[in-house]
Amino acid sequence: MVMTKIAVIYYSSTGTNYKLAQWAEEGAREAGAEVKVLKIPEIAPKEAIESNPGWKAHLEATKDVPEVTLEDLEEADGFIFSMPTRFGNIPGQMKQFLDTTGGLWFQGKLVNKVVSAMASASNSHGGQEQTILSLYTTMFHWGAIIAAPGYADPVTFGAGGNPYGTSVTVDQEGNMKEDVMEAVKFQAKRTAQIASVIKNGVK
Repeated sequence: MVMTKIAVIYYSSTGTNYKLAQWAEEGAREAGAEVKVLKIPEIAPKEAIESNPGWKAHLEATKDVPEVTLEDLEEADGFIFSMPTRFGNIPGQMKQFLDTTGGLWFQGKLVNKVVSAMASASNSHGGQEQTILSLYTTMFHWGAIIAAPGYADPVTFGAGGNPYGTSVTVDQEGNMKEDVMEAVKFQAKRTAQIASVIKNGVK
């Protein structure tokens, strides 16, 4: 059996989605996958970043995390995306990167990639589900295979019950209100396992 390659791709301004990405990395590794954690390039104006101490500090703390490239997408068998919601949609940073994938899409190199997504917001009805579904719209165009957690494990209920992908609410101090670590790990394991089936075939 050939080892499955999973890319955990995140955008995080103050650290929540970086933490989700780290938990996803753990879960996918536990499922036997080779995992890379990759960040979406920051395109916000320097003035905006400088005006938010938490944003500036997180950017500095993660300066050594590699930025995702198109080659990473081509190489991986599956992706786990993690991002904050921006008015019920994916962040502009994530959208800009996805908009560069047209060449891979045209060549059919994103077909049958296995994809799952997670999201955060500052209140419980802040658009987390819609953000995940917005990302999945792009994945449908890729011809990717969505590996949503559904209710395949009871851990999803304990994390808030989002069947589309793990979502979390974050307070003004940056604390997660729900306990989502195990749900993230389950989602990552499920993604890696499905990617392995696609890559290696059912035995």
